[in-house]
Amino acid sequence: MQYYSLQNHQHRVSFREAVIQGLAPDRGLYFPAEIPKLEKRLKDTIEEYDPLFIALSAIQPFVGDDIPEKDLKKIIADTLSFPFPLRKVEENVYALELFHGPTLAFKDVGAHFMAGCLGYFRRGEDKPVTVLVATSGDTGGAVAHGFYNVPGVQVVILYPSGKVSDLQEKQLTTLGGNISALEINGTFDDCQRLVKTAFLDDELQTRRPLTSANSINVARWLPQMFYYFMAYREAKQWKKETVMSVPSGNFGNICAGMMAAAMGLPIHHFIAATNVNDTVPRYFRNGAYEPQPAVATLSNAMDVADPSNFARILQMFAQNERALKASLTAYRFTDEQTVAAMEEVFAKHEYLMDPHGAVGYLGLKQYQQKHPNNTGIFLETAHPVKFLNTMPESLQQQVTAPEQVQELSGKQKVSVKMDADYGQMKEWLMQ
Repeated sequence: MQYYSLQNHQHRVSFREAVIQGLAPDRGLYFPAEIPKLEKRLKDTIEEYDPLFIALSAIQPFVGDDIPEKDLKKIIADTLSFPFPLRKVEENVYALELFHGPTLAFKDVGAHFMAGCLGYFRRGEDKPVTVLVATSGDTGGAVAHGFYNVPGVQVVILYPSGKVSDLQEKQLTTLGGNISALEINGTFDDCQRLVKTAFLDDELQTRRPLTSANSINVARWLPQMFYYFMAYREAKQWKKETVMSVPSGNFGNICAGMMAAAMGLPIHHFIAATNVNDTVPRYFRNGAYEPQPAVATLSNAMDVADPSNFARILQMFAQNERALKASLTAYRFTDEQTVAAMEEVFAKHEYLMDPHGAVGYLGLKQYQQKHPNNTGIFLETAHPVKFLNTMPESLQQQVTAPEQVQELSGKQKVSVKMDADYGQMKEWLMQ
């Protein structure tokens, strides 16, 4: 499989090169030169196959010959080492729980897969590579855990000071070893800008080779298809059209789901549910893509004003806005609506949502008002305990801390504070 830059379709690289580079030299995201199609037998009888075979069938065409099947199976098995259960919340509404991994968030999937790929590619290399990543919340902890003690890999995580939850911060600042955290005085978009600028700095790359573990990296983005396949595998038994509502920040998660659908997975429609950082819903309303400064919300991992992966979604539909709108609907919701949904769903159905899952639930319910005859699935992307301090007081006592959280209680945060200044960050990295 070849990948081209969205800025220059003539610039093409292999899967291996795309993973190691992260971002194309022209600052463009990498996109597969072709979208493979699922075998009809797999699509029609997916319930007859085990998860490992399904995941391998989904990802192998994108990897090609760059990783032998035996090694790729091992990477996938590690990625699928925790479940993605569907929980019924109410009639025709199901939560796809993606928080059963080591850092209690959906990003464990992409982080573990990428760590496996990069670890394979770096075998025998003398010079270490630095994974430079920006996080709005969950990515940092997932990447830190996924790459912890991977030989030949150093990890540097940028996160916006005061804009991630206490638990999220501990998950990315307490491991030590090959993991470093930079606490940036700014927003997630500032962190992402600093990371992208570093990738284009030849002097820095010569001194310290860099790659990214954000969803801009194809090895972080594409394996998120796995849980859409697993959800459809279970939902197929209900014999209704399947609709997926995805709480969306940088749009990597929903982009992976839409890639699975482009391959032939029979998902009828997608809903991108955002908080008040609503660049994409506004684009759907007026046709203008106009990012505004990011606003802090309860669903902090979605506080993204300029979602990188929306460019990939546009490319998937050949920039055809009409075709895109036939497959994707976008809504925005406020913190007040989010809290009300969390309280109402628990009161009526005894199901506890985190703020991000609540936004996804709201998107699904709004879509189902006009399209009721479907199996609706919203993504619960993180465990509620990660947002204990910002949850409604009425729900805080309902949250049970998993073992992973209890292990963090005595650990001390270690971070390097700095302004959102590229010169300052570069100097730190060069040292």
